[in-house]
Amino acid sequence: MGHKLEVIGVRQVFRPEDGRAPVVALERFDLAVDDGEFVCLLGPSGCGKSTLLNIVAGFVRPTEGRVSLDGADVTGPGRDRGVVFQEHALFPWFRVGQNVEFGLKMAGVPRGERARIADRYLELVGLQPFRQAFPKELSGGMKQRVAIARALANDPKILLMDEPFGALDAQTRRLMQDELTKIWAATGKTVLFVTHAIEESLLLADRVVVMSPRPGRIDAVLDVPLPRPRSDVAGDFVALKAELQELLRHP
Repeated sequence: MGHKLEVIGVRQVFRPEDGRAPVVALERFDLAVDDGEFVCLLGPSGCGKSTLLNIVAGFVRPTEGRVSLDGADVTGPGRDRGVVFQEHALFPWFRVGQNVEFGLKMAGVPRGERARIADRYLELVGLQPFRQAFPKELSGGMKQRVAIARALANDPKILLMDEPFGALDAQTRRLMQDELTKIWAATGKTVLFVTHAIEESLLLADRVVVMSPRPGRIDAVLDVPLPRPRSDVAGDFVALKAELQELLRHP
C-alpha cells in the first residue's frame, strides 16, 4: 500500500514583481507520510515550512515537483485537506455552530445532517455548550478548538496545521497540545503540523522532520518512539530534545 501523502522533488521559487532577485523557498524536497501518522515540520523562521504546507493544501503551485494524496495529484484546494491556521480564521458574524457547519453547507450537505456532524465534532473538542456563542465570546484556545472542529467536520484525509497554537500563552498552548493529542487518537487522522518549537514537536509527533534554513531542505528525520501522553521532563524526552537542539544548531 502506498503512502497517504507524498511530496516529490518539490522546488519553490518566488519571483518578486519589483525586479528583485528570485527567492528559493524550497529545494529538492521529498517527504512521505503514512496513514494516521502525526508528522511535525520543525525549523527556523523563513525555512519554508508554511510554504510547504500551502503547497500541500493546494494554495500554491510548486515551481517544480508534485504532491499526491492517496495517489492523486494535488492541483488545488480541496475538502480532502483540512487546514488550521495560526489565526483561527473564524467568521465573526457566524455563531460557533455555523462556523463548524460552513464547509458542509458549501458542499450542499442537508441542514439536519450538517448539524449532526457539527455537534459530533463540537462534542469532541469540548465546545458543544458554546454552539450558539459568537467567536468574540471565546478565549483564544477555544477559538482554535472551533477551527479544529471546522476542519474535521469535512472529514478530510489529512489535517494540515500551521503553528495553530503559536499565538496562545504558554499554559493554554500546553493544554491545546494535550487536547490535540486526544483528538488525533480519537479520529485517527493523518496530521502534518508546522512548528518552530522543539518541545511542541516532541510532545505531538511520531516523526519530526528537521528543515534547514532557506532554501528549505530536509536535514534530518527523527523518530519519536515515546508513549503518549508525554512528559517534557522524562529522561527520554530530554535526550531527544537535546538531539534536536544539536541538529538545529549544526544543520
